[in-house]
Amino acid sequence: MPLLDHLGITVADLERGRAQFHPVLLALGFESGYGDDHSLSWNKDGETELILMAPREDDPAPHRHGRVGWQHLAFAVDSRAEVERLHDIAIAAGWTAVRDPKDYPRFSDRYFASFVEDDSGIRIEFMHNPPREA
Repeated sequence: MPLLDHLGITVADLERGRAQFHPVLLALGFESGYGDDHSLSWNKDGETELILMAPREDDPAPHRHGRVGWQHLAFAVDSRAEVERLHDIAIAAGWTAVRDPKDYPRFSDRYFASFVEDDSGIRIEFMHNPPREA
């Protein structure tokens, strides 16, 4: 049983959200799930689901990083090259680079990551932090 069953994220524009999230989630191994006028989903291994939802407001403001609520979602990947590949896919899909791929020695001497943000202010991280060798 997965630790995370599903995650729902409200975006300002559902179709723009699809354009930005779809290439990234496919590259992470997710498959398209259901979709309607109110939400879209992607599934990983038939167990974990990510759902994008349309806003309930007429004029939703983008999320602002650092405010109460969402901070970021980190996707752990198998290599530094995979961090760079996913970062490039996200940028090509319209995400904004917050931090280009680089080392983060303050987290660990092996931590390599990038951060991107979509048009709704949703921030994700691609990170590689292999275990310390014995």
